[in-house]
Amino acid sequence: MAPTADPAIEAPKAASGGHPQRWIILGVICLAQLTVLLDNTVLNVAIPSLTRELDASTSDIQWVISAYSLVQSGLLLTAGSSSDRYGRKKMLAAGLAIFGVGSLVAGLAGTTGQLIAARAGMGIGGALLMTSTLAVVVQIFSDSERVKAIGLWATVNSLGFAVGPLLGGVMLDHFWWGSIFLINIPVAVIGLVAVIALVPESKNPQGDRPDLLGALLSTIGMTGVVYAIISGPDDGWTSTPTLTSAAIGVLFMAAFVTWELRIPYPMLDMHFFRNQKFTGAVTGAILVAFGMGGSLFLLTQHLQFVLGYGPLEAGLHTAPLALTVVALNLTGVGARLLPKMGTPLVIATGMTCMAAGLAAIALLGGDGYGGMLLGLVVMGAGIAFAMPAMANAIMSAIPPEKAGVGAGVNGTLAEFGNGLGVAVLGAVLNARFGALVAVSAASFPAALAAAGSAGERARISDAFASGLETSQLVGAVAVLTGGLLAAALLRRAERAESAAVTSA
Repeated sequence: MAPTADPAIEAPKAASGGHPQRWIILGVICLAQLTVLLDNTVLNVAIPSLTRELDASTSDIQWVISAYSLVQSGLLLTAGSSSDRYGRKKMLAAGLAIFGVGSLVAGLAGTTGQLIAARAGMGIGGALLMTSTLAVVVQIFSDSERVKAIGLWATVNSLGFAVGPLLGGVMLDHFWWGSIFLINIPVAVIGLVAVIALVPESKNPQGDRPDLLGALLSTIGMTGVVYAIISGPDDGWTSTPTLTSAAIGVLFMAAFVTWELRIPYPMLDMHFFRNQKFTGAVTGAILVAFGMGGSLFLLTQHLQFVLGYGPLEAGLHTAPLALTVVALNLTGVGARLLPKMGTPLVIATGMTCMAAGLAAIALLGGDGYGGMLLGLVVMGAGIAFAMPAMANAIMSAIPPEKAGVGAGVNGTLAEFGNGLGVAVLGAVLNARFGALVAVSAASFPAALAAAGSAGERARISDAFASGLETSQLVGAVAVLTGGLLAAALLRRAERAESAAVTSA
């Protein structure tokens, strides 16, 4: 028997082309999503504060950020499958509750180890939230309105980028670093009340069983790979810990793929990858997240360590990136371009703009803010074009009854790309910095503090700035390559579909 969805969603949708309260519901689920996004962007602004107050090394900070991303990315597919089967409203509410509790624990953490553990716990709540929000959007909007709705959904990401650094800067100017986590609690409570009151339940009662072993295998595999990337510059790329971690990661990821191909209810149906449209969108989504996550990790350090801004000033100076995305998405520019230009060209244009923005920040932002401002605006335009187009391409390549799994795939790619971007570009920064100056300190502030003269401090600062430039350029090349590859795959898929229709 074909899977069926809850009539509370399907009946209004069939009658009017969408749920009658769909725009109000979209606002509610965007509030829930904003809870997660604020936390991540606020945390980036707090990197220097954590480095000083918790005596955290660069690797510690990378793990504070990546622990959340890795746990979330490992559980997103299972969370999406669970929301399809047990109810998307239930998963939204559970995610908000878990995320709020995790934020409380993180805010009261006394060591980097405790903070990393709390962040991992928050990743569980984040997984439930991120899959359910996009799945609900797909269920309540008709095909004609879905691209616009996904564009507004994606705009919340940018609001998180804009509001998070500003809010973080204000909090860090007046309170201790733990306050950046405690501010999540009232937002989570408001979101929880709104979800319970307004969001209708929808589910696929005949949905697939959660694939717990698949979630475990993928989480261990991705953690192993990223740990190797983070530890490589410090321990050596050929050291036993690095090679062991990399081997464990590759082995578990291979086991994950094998397991998913054999079981009747896979967390990720590997046959999706035979769909060229899906593969192209997947490629682009990973590289966009790679560029965004890695660049924001580097950008906050660039503004505070190189240009000398305080936390609040750094937040203000990152706002043009997000505000550009918000302006373009709220005016519907991307949604209007998609039917005119086609998905491949929109994605290629967007990711080329992202790469150009990253390169501008690297090459023009070292001596002042003017060049960085140009790069932020161009990068924001690229994100506004590429992100909604890729999310829509992924969701449209997966059956509607698998909306939760589709959202899980989209979220997994974003979180994995974000964690990988922090790891890879952070590793490039560390490697370049270590190659230019011989220091034993674990972080840039510690290296400056240990310097014995003004000349030595200047050399250390120049080396760090050079490391930032190199890592940002690496990110630009990766994003541009991914954009062109994704566009080529999507164009090929469209031609194949047209040929199939013509031959039929």
